[in-house]
Amino acid sequence: MANITAQMVKELREKTGAGMMDCKKALVETDGDMEKAIDLLREKGIAKAAKKSDRIASEGMTHVVSNDKHAIVLEVNAETDFVAKNDNFQELVEKLANHLLAVRPASLEDALKTEIEDGVTVQEYITEAITKIGENISLRRFDITEKGENCAFGEYIHMNGRIGVVVLLNGTTDSAVAKDIAMHIAAINPKYISREDVDAEELAHEKEVLTQQALNEGKPENIVEKMVEGRLKKWLSEISLLDQPFVKDPDMTVGEYAKKHGATVESFVRFEVGEGIEKKEDNFVEEVMSQVKKDQ
Repeated sequence: MANITAQMVKELREKTGAGMMDCKKALVETDGDMEKAIDLLREKGIAKAAKKSDRIASEGMTHVVSNDKHAIVLEVNAETDFVAKNDNFQELVEKLANHLLAVRPASLEDALKTEIEDGVTVQEYITEAITKIGENISLRRFDITEKGENCAFGEYIHMNGRIGVVVLLNGTTDSAVAKDIAMHIAAINPKYISREDVDAEELAHEKEVLTQQALNEGKPENIVEKMVEGRLKKWLSEISLLDQPFVKDPDMTVGEYAKKHGATVESFVRFEVGEGIEKKEDNFVEEVMSQVKKDQ
């Protein structure tokens, strides 16, 4: 058996763009024959898939599944909204969600290493899907919530998976109440559960901005403080879930709605597809000119 060196793995990665572990496996299977290893990766579609991994995947879908004790919300990305509506892609997301709910890995890195099928890791399973579907696909993130006694999960998927929410209520087992609050979170996108959760540094920064706004409006300094106090309270109510007017009954806050049903909000997770991802802006003219220069 040939001695597979790090340099050989590096060379195969550079030639195919495939992942390190895939390259190492290919070299082991071909007894260190570089050309045969390249062919093997191409046959498996891994080299082709690796090239697609450079593309920005900012579309996709979120998904939520749960059992008696745990709930998971995850985001799986693809390159186009069209593929996100593909049955194969949706089946992939469903299978990933159920698998991760069962094994409950501690991190994304750990999740990609778990076996989703006999001898097939999550990363390898996704790579195979890239080859079949023809777009870059990635498991971007997931969050698992654990439920205790006298608690309820609220699960909500909005716009066919564009937004996924899991909320945990304590003091009730009524999942309908929890789902109502999850629906509110999907629509209004609060940052915190309560105003007491707001980071002190963020609060100080907002107060500074509001103070400067009031001064720039030419208000006398003796009333600026009261103005800022009022505006700060309004800002806090806008970003804090419990202070927000409940979408299904704006005459009460979310906190009042939960209290009406004997519940308190323990936690919530809200994923929106593509949030925080810098989308590539393609310039068709530049792309064409670039190709012309290559052909000259």
